[in-house]
Amino acid sequence: MAEALDLQNLKVVVFQLADKEYVIPVSQVQGIEKLIHITRVPKTPSFVKGVINLRGVVTPIIDLKSRFNLGESTLDESSRIIIISLEDMNVGVIVDSANDVLDIPMDSIEPQPEVVGGLEQDFIAGVTKIDKRLLILLHLDLVLNPIKAGA
Repeated sequence: MAEALDLQNLKVVVFQLADKEYVIPVSQVQGIEKLIHITRVPKTPSFVKGVINLRGVVTPIIDLKSRFNLGESTLDESSRIIIISLEDMNVGVIVDSANDVLDIPMDSIEPQPEVVGGLEQDFIAGVTKIDKRLLILLHLDLVLNPIKAGA
């Protein structure tokens, strides 16, 4: 019975970026870390902040705010690095805060509305409304595409 439940719900990590709440599947999250020293890497896109040494693994770090053209992240005590595992690599993304973990009913996820507009619409896999919260599901393959290509 538990397996049927898992097929009907998507477990996600909710995080804040500017004034919006975004979600990514828990299955793609390796961990959520407090900010640590980021070593800058020359000749990378501006949204690539550099790399960190996380438990012996060199992990590239991108600033999601910058990636979505929402300005630079203002780093503070609530800022977090979400370590995402995609295919055969890990990437860290800087977010304003990581709020919680939720189960989202699969049938509540709708395609993105066409009125969203802007660059970030390419990165949106869908939207859902839980209680009074609008949650934006990210398409991580597209968000991290330049990183994977080595840009």
